[in-house]
Amino acid sequence: MVDAAAPRENSALLRQGANAGDILTAVAIPATREAIKAYGKSAGVSAPAQCPGWVSTWIETNNVDAVIATLNAKGRPVLSVALEVSHEGPFRIARFLSGKHANGNFPAADRNWLATASTAEIESLIGSIRRARPDIDVVAFDRLITDLDGLPNPLLKLISTPSPNVALGVDLVGGFEAVLTRTSGKKKRKRHRSQERKYDAVGGARRIVATTEADVNAMLDAFFAMKEQRFGAMGITDVFADAGVRTFFRKLFVDALQKDPSPFILHGLDVGGKYRAVTGSSRAGNRMVCEFGAIADDELGYVSPGEYLFFDNISEACDQGFDIYDFSVGDEPYKRQWCDIEIQHADVLVPMTAKGRLYALGLKSTARLKSAVKNNTTLWAVVKRLRSGVRGKASPAGED
Repeated sequence: MVDAAAPRENSALLRQGANAGDILTAVAIPATREAIKAYGKSAGVSAPAQCPGWVSTWIETNNVDAVIATLNAKGRPVLSVALEVSHEGPFRIARFLSGKHANGNFPAADRNWLATASTAEIESLIGSIRRARPDIDVVAFDRLITDLDGLPNPLLKLISTPSPNVALGVDLVGGFEAVLTRTSGKKKRKRHRSQERKYDAVGGARRIVATTEADVNAMLDAFFAMKEQRFGAMGITDVFADAGVRTFFRKLFVDALQKDPSPFILHGLDVGGKYRAVTGSSRAGNRMVCEFGAIADDELGYVSPGEYLFFDNISEACDQGFDIYDFSVGDEPYKRQWCDIEIQHADVLVPMTAKGRLYALGLKSTARLKSAVKNNTTLWAVVKRLRSGVRGKASPAGED
């Protein structure tokens, strides 16, 4: 096993990996244009936030300090992880690209290799990062999904702890009728018809799938405005406010239009010529993942446009043959109306320096506190009320 990664050694090691036969090489290199292109060719199965399109678009639109670590076996890449390095106080932390926008994480990996992946191989990948970037204090693999299409997440070979935030999903096996049978379907159908009548009275409702660049921009314009209002009312930071984040999502969904099937999809509910609800979703193996969603806080808010849109989105996901509709991270009442699956993500923290060990200990303590608060219904309700009471005052960046 070769554990490699001083920057001057990278080119030689990559060449060695290409002709290594059975030799295993682990290489970490800066995310140059050439490295990103190679990452795109090597990616097999991956979660959305580690797929080539997401990785290249985030780096291009946000100009981040990024590194790509790759494990090569038998002369070919079998595992790749793209990370961005950021400052958090006096610490340098390497995380998945796009921070909290990356959920249900699973690295780009070869399907066949996953069945035999070992802890030693993952540790060699970590070693390559340590040698390439001795300035990194902690590598944080946040919100890892345990498996993707039944394939185990190789990063969970390392010691992990449960993520404080649960993710929720809908079991689609058996089709939409089966879903409704398990989730008060008679009531849902009755309410859906009632909502449709109310929308008809003001011009009718249209569920639109974005198929052009103009569609993408119009839906995202509406979505960003909805989120700005919503987060402001809740008294928390708008994680979609940054110009780089907005540019990233515009390019991600526009570029996805050129692929069939499209890996990223926008749906909008237009009522009376205005978008009242918007969702952004991704295809991840047997899952349709709702990456984000928002509703307009206006005169039709009482009709619950988000609920109406999810009814049709979940029905379509059944028709398209998905096994799970994944609402992603966050426990909300509107999700509970549908969900019969709790998806527990995991976090892996790898200290790289003595300073990093202190920071990792602090992160673990914070995660335990968050988990305790969010699992206490009464306390979590109090926290949300207090938070919304500081309307207009944003909480520190990165804070829940």
